[in-house]
Amino acid sequence: MGELLVERDEHVAVVTLNRPERLNAITGPMLDAFSQALIELDDDPAVRCIVITGAGRGFCAGLDLQDQASGQGLGSGSGIGATTQRFNLRDAPPTVLHNLDTPTICALNGGAAGYGMDLALGCDIRLASEKGKLSAAFTKRGVLPESGGTWLLPRIVGWSKAAEIMFTGRTLEAPQLLEEGLVSQVVPADELMPAARALAAEIAANAPLAVQATKRMMRMGQNETFEANVHHVFLQLLPLFRSKDFKEGVTAFLEKREPDFEGR
Repeated sequence: MGELLVERDEHVAVVTLNRPERLNAITGPMLDAFSQALIELDDDPAVRCIVITGAGRGFCAGLDLQDQASGQGLGSGSGIGATTQRFNLRDAPPTVLHNLDTPTICALNGGAAGYGMDLALGCDIRLASEKGKLSAAFTKRGVLPESGGTWLLPRIVGWSKAAEIMFTGRTLEAPQLLEEGLVSQVVPADELMPAARALAAEIAANAPLAVQATKRMMRMGQNETFEANVHHVFLQLLPLFRSKDFKEGVTAFLEKREPDFEGR
């Protein structure tokens, strides 16, 4: 079994970080595999929602510090995923995750620190088990959130709260995550994946082209004026009106039945 597992179940894909003995700490090869898996899933019309989780008791402990100490980690100048420049490339995991049109759900099964916290924040929706937590330990390690956290966290919780969390390097437990709006739900540990799969299936039951367009417009709206966003939404709406799924949605509504969308 590899360090990254990908499972497809009907229209839902589950991507699992699979280094439980290292709390799923990220290595260079894992970064490459993660990017490639997300790109392939986003290109697969059969996949309508992606769940991201970790194996064992942790979600992701961040970049592997043992690799860093041995000179083999990111920034060391060796290895396929080693250079800091890869964070500026279009295929770097934070950029790939941000630009996916397919909805993503983080199933936060345990601790997420450093890179793992940024990864969790990069997902569209976050569900946490009662053991889930986010640790903004960057400043305690002499670095900063290098994978999107400085952009994402202020937009999720506001500038003041984000500054407090990041400047102090604070760790937030599951109840605090829910209180701050960093997760949508907190559930018992054994109910996390069933809850994540159920939510993913609910999303996947809707018209995939419409869901993807909605996500694109939400993402673009982060950096454009209201007027520009309304204009872009209208341009997205025109092809949807011509889609087979739009006709099916209207017909199903009139016939008082559940729609059967095909993504066309």
